[in-house]
Amino acid sequence: MKRVIVFTGPSLHPREAKKLLRAEYHPPVRRGDILKVIRKPADIIVIIDGVFHHEPAVAHKEIIEALKMGVKVVGGASMGALRASELDSLGMIGIGYIYKRYRDGSIESDDDVAVAFDPKTLQPLSDSLVSIEYNFKKAHMHGIISKDELEYLIRTAKSIFYPKRTYERIYRECNIDPAILQRLKEFIEDEGVDIKREDAIKVLEYVRDKLLR
Repeated sequence: MKRVIVFTGPSLHPREAKKLLRAEYHPPVRRGDILKVIRKPADIIVIIDGVFHHEPAVAHKEIIEALKMGVKVVGGASMGALRASELDSLGMIGIGYIYKRYRDGSIESDDDVAVAFDPKTLQPLSDSLVSIEYNFKKAHMHGIISKDELEYLIRTAKSIFYPKRTYERIYRECNIDPAILQRLKEFIEDEGVDIKREDAIKVLEYVRDKLLR
């Protein structure tokens, strides 16, 4: 049986992830974690979530070391998407919307995917900029908000430090007609997508359906 290691947390809780893929689950990846897990033979490493600002992020060289050893490394959704966009030319496999946006340069910063989360429960405590932008653009496409309102809302979201960035905080800080804001809130509640979670599911399904069959 192949040894599959998955680093996940706020994007997709291990409890949910286990329903999609049997694997060895670890919390968001930190600097040095890849080198630790490849001390024993490994077949596949999946990077979804990783630490960003408060601790050193996973290093490129440790992912490259795993690739050199013949380990398949797959990434998406959050830190995995960023690292895959940087290392796909060396063999790392990137999956999903966020990976593609990093690869084409439409997003560049780790701030776009960063969220605060409870280290014990792994539950997210803020909303990711990449999901917020995705949903506000969707609202614009459905005629809920104008182009100017879209740009204003995104500027407001970007101005909030990522651990405090939530839809409610954005709504409080923006100055938009209350009726429009109420329609936007209802649209996000009914139609909003957690794009990081969606991508994390796609990553696990790819491993299950393409690499383990």
